[in-house]
Amino acid sequence: MSSEVLDKIIELMTAAFGLVAALAWNAAIQALFIAVFGEAGGLVAKFFYAVVVTVIVVLVTIRIGRLAERLKREEQQTQE
Repeated sequence: MSSEVLDKIIELMTAAFGLVAALAWNAAIQALFIAVFGEAGGLVAKFFYAVVVTVIVVLVTIRIGRLAERLKREEQQTQE
């Protein structure tokens, strides 16, 4: 098996595990949302949930991006 095929298999398996983790977090967040706001299963509640999760994901993604940039700068400075 070539290293390219092996790399692709590893990449796909990592993505699959990421999806499983995302689904687990989705279930946990939904349960928390229901515990806090009650069993409101209507369309408005689902859209509110989607907006809240989207805002959280955007904020976390921005923070991760800033952290990655800072770590890259620190790594470049130590290499110089």
